[in-house]
Amino acid sequence: MSQGKVVLVGAGPGDPELITLRGLRWLRRAEVIVYDQLSTPALLDDAPEDALRIFAGKSAGRHYLEQSAVNAILIHHARRGRLVVRLKGGDPFVFGRGGEEMLACARAGVAVELVPGVSAAIAVPAAAGIPVTHRGFASSFAVVTGHEDPTKPESAVDWERLAMAVDTLVILMGVGTLPRITARLLAAGRSGDTPAAVIHRGTTQAEETVVGTLGDIAARAAGI
Repeated sequence: MSQGKVVLVGAGPGDPELITLRGLRWLRRAEVIVYDQLSTPALLDDAPEDALRIFAGKSAGRHYLEQSAVNAILIHHARRGRLVVRLKGGDPFVFGRGGEEMLACARAGVAVELVPGVSAAIAVPAAAGIPVTHRGFASSFAVVTGHEDPTKPESAVDWERLAMAVDTLVILMGVGTLPRITARLLAAGRSGDTPAAVIHRGTTQAEETVVGTLGDIAARAAGI
């Protein structure tokens, strides 16, 4: 039996045309596709019809696989000589747990390759006309997660330090915790007049953008 392979492919931020050419080439060759909720569903139409499709993400009413189970699936099929594409939204190494999956494959002796993707952290603001850097206004930016394990005793994100450390703050998956995040940034000294935006389903036809200030964005975006 020939040795299989796992390819971690960044699917991009949402628009199916924003996947890279290399990622699309691997997808069109895949024998097994393990995909998550952040991937663009239309991309699966580019995969071979007979490719095995395995959903591994969170979705209302659908089963969610633990990370250890996802790792086991990748390794299982690769060891049986199959080309496995792990299709992940954005870039696999930007809050996508791609590092964990690559490490698991490497430890199991399975060949693994990474295809970087267009990260939502950059592409979504850009598509909405918001540059993360702009001469004279913003010369630095940081990307942080707004969604953490609720069972953790405290946040791993130092919001107080970030409030004044960078010009532009890009928060991924932060809609549900937006009131708490904005309150902490304001308490740490960030001006309430700081321009702010919330972008939901960015780069897709269902995109919603709400603009305001740090002081009122949580209220403005409450309906998203």
